[in-house]
Amino acid sequence: MSTPTASPRSGSASPGCSGSTCCRGSSGSTPSSCTAPRPGEPDAYPRLQAALTRPIRWDVIAEQYDQMIKYAAAIRSGTASTEAILRRFAKANAIHPAYQAMTETGRAQKTIFTARYLRIRDLQREINEGLNVVESWNRGNSVIFYGKGGDIATNRRDEQELSVLCLRVLQAALVYVNTLMVQDVLDDDTWADRLTDADRRGLNPLFWTHVVPYGEVRLNMSRRLDLRTS
Repeated sequence: MSTPTASPRSGSASPGCSGSTCCRGSSGSTPSSCTAPRPGEPDAYPRLQAALTRPIRWDVIAEQYDQMIKYAAAIRSGTASTEAILRRFAKANAIHPAYQAMTETGRAQKTIFTARYLRIRDLQREINEGLNVVESWNRGNSVIFYGKGGDIATNRRDEQELSVLCLRVLQAALVYVNTLMVQDVLDDDTWADRLTDADRRGLNPLFWTHVVPYGEVRLNMSRRLDLRTS
């Protein structure tokens, strides 16, 4: 985590503040609680010493600002790929100045995000909920894609693509069946009356406790699941 200072291009943002209205009071002034330590004040926040390293070098960003915009516009328009630009940076004997400026810009963005994350409880909850969904999905993949430890044990591109496409089919089928099962439960008046708003917010189709990955499975094409599709 870097120590942000005022941007040389804006000049209006206070140190440690992204310049957004969320950090300002009703009078437009920035409260002292939003101010991060300035250069030369390393002891302002002793509990952050492990995270604070050095101030962001805004002068480097200002010098290479036009070059960064040029590279970003080239990537956005498709005239140059990200890989090609990174290869150009890697070929330089010394660190490319534009690459240094991009690194400093990334440090500034990560610092601002970290400050927002530490300050806003709703943002913490939103991120943690998203991480829980991803972790849950990854655990589900280990159940439905369990062969050879879930690894794609081949270097052939066609076999890798086939394995990934099969996994996507299994994921879509699992989510579809689970969604129908949840809909059937919600159609039951008994359960509909018992579920609170918090319970409904917690509903998601990413569950697999009913999946049996091992043992003998007999496929009966003449029988369908007793689920309503509408």
